[in-house]
Amino acid sequence: MTGRIRKPGFASRPGNPDSWIKAAETPPGGKPAGEAFTARLTIDITPALRGRIKVAAFRRGITVTDMLRDLLAREFPSSEGDQP
Repeated sequence: MTGRIRKPGFASRPGNPDSWIKAAETPPGGKPAGEAFTARLTIDITPALRGRIKVAAFRRGITVTDMLRDLLAREFPSSEGDQP
């Protein structure tokens, strides 16, 4: 053996610096900063209800997360005194 082969690091810079700089301007996940979610809601439901929710989301062609966010936003609209 003559030596170790150096593998690229876990995160390496792209070959084109311009694309690297432009990539930093894109928000993670493609969502604007105002739509970033900062809290997680945990609820206990039966396995049967969980299955019905997943099937409903699948039939609508959306994720369970998006479907439930829309449902909660519709049921609990923000009012004038609410903080963002």
